Amino acid sequence: MISKEPLGPVVRQGDDAWFNVVRWSLMAMIEAEFLNVDSASADTAKASGSPEQKRLLGAEGGAGEKLGLSEDWAFNIVKQVGNYSESFERNVGSGSALKIARGLNAQWNKGGILYSSPIR
Repeated sequence: MISKEPLGPVVRQGDDAWFNVVRWSLMAMIEAEFLNVDSASADTAKASGSPEQKRLLGAEGGAGEKLGLSEDWAFNIVKQVGNYSESFERNVGSGSALKIARGLNAQWNKGGILYSSPIR
């Protein structure tokens, strides 16, 4: 664990549109992990996944428009960056020099406190 305090992305005060994009980008990565969508499976999940996976990845829904983004915004994040687990492991977890265990940064259903707001 790096810190027990709730740390997260930071943006300049007063830039609400950018704040929303950054916040929901993180939520998309967390939700993708929860829905078992990673960079390798994103194409398949978008085309033939569950309704929740399709909604997240922009095949159904309309969340992108509300953020001023394309409908496949979350798909692009997951495909190019990965879900939260992929990013964590690559940057500070088992795939990095730091080798930090997930601990509280694990999903709520796996012993951690991580969860996403619904993307609708």
